[in-house]
Amino acid sequence: MSLRRTLSFLGRFTVIVLLSCFALYILVPILWMISSTLRPPMDSFKLPPAILPSQFELENYQIVFQKVAFGSFVYNSLKISMLSTALQLISSSMAAFAFARLHFRGRNVLFIAFLASMMIPAHVMGIPRFIIMSKVKLIDNHAALILPAIFGAMGIFLIRQFMLTIPKSYDDAAYIDGASKLYCYLRIVLPMTKPALVVIALQTVISTWNDFYGPLIYINSEAKMTLPLGLTVLKGVFMSGNQGVILAGVLLSLIAPLVFYLFGQRFLIEGITLSGLKG
Repeated sequence: MSLRRTLSFLGRFTVIVLLSCFALYILVPILWMISSTLRPPMDSFKLPPAILPSQFELENYQIVFQKVAFGSFVYNSLKISMLSTALQLISSSMAAFAFARLHFRGRNVLFIAFLASMMIPAHVMGIPRFIIMSKVKLIDNHAALILPAIFGAMGIFLIRQFMLTIPKSYDDAAYIDGASKLYCYLRIVLPMTKPALVVIALQTVISTWNDFYGPLIYINSEAKMTLPLGLTVLKGVFMSGNQGVILAGVLLSLIAPLVFYLFGQRFLIEGITLSGLKG
């Protein structure tokens, strides 16, 4: 019995040590980034690099707001992220309800076609999408970033899988009472799908907030730039920008996704877990 307890203790101790080393591996670069935003520019290039700054300064954060229209970049990113998320939740939940609860010819074939679209790399669609946006005069317009984000096969898949876990007896009872399919979707199925909706919302918000490729292709004017693209202005000519200022801008840009994740992490774990139980 004592040998078993000893082996169990050594196993737990080994796991704790390995996890602690992995956590340090992740945290040290983040701590160095935070430290670099609080130190003078020349201290960032000292070797060996120091984790803690020799003197704390907030000047780098002030320079971020002086050199670029940081508030405008945040507004543009919030606008695109919120609209893209809201529209994708509407379209994905409606499509998922059709695939999970309605019966029509070719339903499974159409669903497989949606899943097959996930295998196509997004960059492959870059040129055709750019041609379409240029034809409809949406270059240098936020609509060029919002419209492609409305439809997502991953969102349809996750929400459909979650809806399949909801017993259809709820639908049958509603139909017996004279409810329509729209009423069943809005008042019965959709409220019970909240964990999956939060998962898709978090994924869409974070992906659109951090998107650099899309704004780089479609946005030309600085006033319409999103935060990831606008922060490139801090690099300066020939990459001569202050590293502490650049890292300060990057750190500020992480606040919004972090807040979204902290508020939705419970639903994120629940949604990912339950969406794969059935179907």
